[in-house]
Amino acid sequence: MLANKQRKSVIRPCLQDQIVLCLDDVLMLLFGLLIAYPLLYIIFASFEAGVSTLTLNIFPKRWSLEGYKAVFEYKWIWVGYRNSIGYTLVGSLIGLAFCVLAAYPLSQPDLDGRGFLMGIFVFTMYFGGGLIPTYLTMRSYHLLDSVWVLLLPGAVNVYNMIIMRTYFRTQIPRELKEASQLDGCGETRYLTQIVLPLSVPILAVVGLYYAVGIWNSYFDAMIYMSTRSKMPLSVFLRDLLILNNTADMTAAMDPDALASLQERQNVMKYSLIVVSSIPMFLLYPFVQKYFVKGIMIGSVKG
Repeated sequence: MLANKQRKSVIRPCLQDQIVLCLDDVLMLLFGLLIAYPLLYIIFASFEAGVSTLTLNIFPKRWSLEGYKAVFEYKWIWVGYRNSIGYTLVGSLIGLAFCVLAAYPLSQPDLDGRGFLMGIFVFTMYFGGGLIPTYLTMRSYHLLDSVWVLLLPGAVNVYNMIIMRTYFRTQIPRELKEASQLDGCGETRYLTQIVLPLSVPILAVVGLYYAVGIWNSYFDAMIYMSTRSKMPLSVFLRDLLILNNTADMTAAMDPDALASLQERQNVMKYSLIVVSSIPMFLLYPFVQKYFVKGIMIGSVKG
């Protein structure tokens, strides 16, 4: 009797755990479908011959490359791709360099005035100078219509710096620095040869944050740049969409032509989304494994 009771007490929690795990799997599947459906809809709708109204059908009724043809026939698309790739690579490297140079000293407990300096950084997260003062500042530094106006103002992202500072303070043992100092290692050598090789996960996560931000940015280029050949891809995609809307709507008069043009514009919208997202889709799998650690580190900033 006692053995049967003990066996039942062991089996009952196992069944409860299995039920909970099954419910968890069902919920995760539903959440996955909710997240995947909009993405799949945009991808397949970009191959639709005509999209006039929003439907729940994912697969196109008539396959067509008209949207992509209209996008890639626009000659400035390739200029924008070249500029955006260059801005993203250079801007991410600059952002990582500034972020490391700010985060490492602030992670050291023996830094004088560390709390005051950290307060200045945090202050900039809540208060800014505004568009006009920022524009005047860029003009006084002779950065207008320059590549650096897109790269230098946002080089220090305080949120990314806090995450990296927390990583340096919690994941790099203090004993490593003490041991390196006994061997005659200076601060610069300790940072470059010991800290940075041990910080690949956080460098990959923060680098992706910088890359996504720079790739999607278009407002700064519209405000501070005037030379068309220096514009990033996002500005050309926006111009193409607006240009297509205004030119086609004014050219067409009869209702049938307007309806067909509206379908073409809808297809172009989805094609533009796919074209502008492809580089980030290709980059994400390489740093996906570092995201869990980066998120856990970012959850503790004390």
